[in-house]
Amino acid sequence: MSLAARQAEILSDADYLPHRYDEVADAFRFVHVPRDVHRNCTFITDEHLPNVDQYELIRRADIADIKLTTAPVHFIFHSAYCCSTMMARAFDIPGVSMGLKEPVILNDMIGWRRRGADSQKLATVLDKSLGLLSRPMGEDQAVIVKPSNICTPLAIPALRLRLESRALLLYAPLKSYLQSIVKKEMWGRIWVRDVLLGTLKDGYALGGFSPEELLQLTDLQVAAIGWLSQHAAFAKILTTIGDERVKTLDSDSFLARQPETMTALDALFGLGMDEATIMKSVNGPAFKSHSKLDQAKTGEIFDAQTRQKEQNRMAELHGAEIDMVVQWGKAVAESQQIDFDLNSKLLN
Repeated sequence: MSLAARQAEILSDADYLPHRYDEVADAFRFVHVPRDVHRNCTFITDEHLPNVDQYELIRRADIADIKLTTAPVHFIFHSAYCCSTMMARAFDIPGVSMGLKEPVILNDMIGWRRRGADSQKLATVLDKSLGLLSRPMGEDQAVIVKPSNICTPLAIPALRLRLESRALLLYAPLKSYLQSIVKKEMWGRIWVRDVLLGTLKDGYALGGFSPEELLQLTDLQVAAIGWLSQHAAFAKILTTIGDERVKTLDSDSFLARQPETMTALDALFGLGMDEATIMKSVNGPAFKSHSKLDQAKTGEIFDAQTRQKEQNRMAELHGAEIDMVVQWGKAVAESQQIDFDLNSKLLN
């Protein structure tokens, strides 16, 4: 088989995931990731994919004249610890859609942007990356992409490049978010500082704090600053793109109203599912087992009640600190004119 024929074969098969973009070679790395591998991976990242080193490289120039078979692509942008992985897993519905959990190629766009990529070339490569991600599996009608939480700066460019795309902005209420952070102990506290550094690099960290003042904040105050920064960014996405294409949802409402959420998302994304298909997804493993692979393997039931029990335990251990930080966060939000209650709600 010639090189051109092999490349055409890869591009025609959505089982070949566009995993990475190599900015030096101006080429894409494709890894074979069929549906069952997607299903069994927590995220489609280097850490979780079984064959990430077995990639095939195709230069962007070699793709330029090849017409791709694509489907509408929609997005779940999120601020982390808000059940976004659970939601993406729920869209693994053969014949309807496939949920892509944190494709690294979009992280590559953020990394390249942080290193000073030319904005026009970045937009061109992002456009091609979205085209590659939107190749449907089998008879699927759509692709639902859940980017990493660091990819919020790509939301407006991506939605401008794909006018048929719709997006959900998913977040945990601040108190629930802080409970999730303390549950991760030291690693959660390190992670929120890394998030703050990322938002500073990307230019959407909350203003009003000097470097010295940021260093004086506790870990949970840093977490709140990161949450508020994401919240402000979500409000900007909504204002820029409009409420017909962008909806918001908090994780507590999602967990309490799962069938309604999936019905509303079916309408937003235009998937055309009937009630039986929706209920099959709601009653399936996405909503009943832990979204993280190591815990999913145990067969432990993980649902809204289990999550609430975990949060209640964190409230017992760290409730006083969390409540103080929530009140502090509300005061900061008021001073920065950030509304805790985002408009364009998915659920009435």
